[in-house]
This record gives sequence, structure tokens and C-alpha cells, in this order.
Amino acid sequence: MRESKFRELMAEEFGAGYALTVISSHSITALRGTAEQLLADGVPPRTIWEAICVDFEIPEERRLGRDLPAKRT
Repeated sequence: MRESKFRELMAEEFGAGYALTVISSHSITALRGTAEQLLADGVPPRTIWEAICVDFEIPEERRLGRDLPAKRT
């Protein structure tokens, strides 16, 4: 998973504004740091996302992203 996909999943789950707060200030229990710190240290975004899912009890069915309705063209 690329960092851009990680940020996309965060925004889908938490909303764009609150996602930024979680990324910068939530200390991830299993990884002992914020997402911002961990990304800077080279921890894979998938590892961080999975740990956030555990901390926030995100249901399994949303861990790959929300099912959004198809866009009409």
C-alpha cells in the first residue's frame, strides 16, 4: 500500500479533517508512535493502517475502504 492510499483510507474512515488529527496525534498502541512519526521512520503504510484499524475497532468489512456507489458518467 502506498502512502497516498493510506491517506485515502484514513479520509474515508474519519473524514478529511479528523484524519489529519489522527495521523498527527494518535499514538498507535502496537507501534508506539503516531502515524506521522511512523511514516517518517519508514514503517509501511499498511502496517500503520492495520494498527489504526485495531485501535479504533474498524470493522473488517471497512478495512479495505468503504463501498461507495459507482459514479455515473
